[in-house]
Amino acid sequence: MTPWARLSRLFGAPQALSPRRWVVLDVETSGLVPQRDRLIAIAAVAVRLDQGLPRVALGDSFEVVLRQPEHAPDKANILLHGIGVGAQREGVEPRLALATFERWLGDAPVVAFHAAFDEAMIGRAMNSALGHRLANAWVDLQPVAAAVHPKVEARSLDEWLDHFGIECAVRHQAAADALATAELLQVLWPAVRAQVAAADFGALQRLAAQARWLQR
Repeated sequence: MTPWARLSRLFGAPQALSPRRWVVLDVETSGLVPQRDRLIAIAAVAVRLDQGLPRVALGDSFEVVLRQPEHAPDKANILLHGIGVGAQREGVEPRLALATFERWLGDAPVVAFHAAFDEAMIGRAMNSALGHRLANAWVDLQPVAAAVHPKVEARSLDEWLDHFGIECAVRHQAAADALATAELLQVLWPAVRAQVAAADFGALQRLAAQARWLQR
């Protein structure tokens, strides 16, 4: 499905607001410095907690490449995420892409691995295109994983995926990374539930904050 077809479908079907719908996302960018680099793509998948367990809802997903300005391509960056110059220049106009993403997201809380980077990149792009940032709650899955499995010597997403034997179809491709992160959330869930009430996103945020403080 092309980005335009996906956007047309999403415009007609905004997601219902539900505290039991969380969204796991990943981004692709032109670099690793939020203050100067550009947001290239967003991919996200919803997880439902209607039965107390995070269930990946593949039919409730979002993926878009944002149209990029004319610029000299960074070949190393393209090799990393696989989104070529043509795809970037034929992407969706940023204002339309980000408005549609915001509509699809609704009030769902957001889960990401090293979430501060994703939140900063999306926030800067939205502020530039739409004049505001997302109001959604975020949580970083990295300190959550460290908190509930303190004996595992893993820091990066690759290391956590390897530890639990989770396969990622194409690493550093936003849709595949988002799905792998959602699967990591599922694997972590039994240990998370020992410390956090079911579907209590605020408690999950507090757990992540405590773990970050201990990691300093």
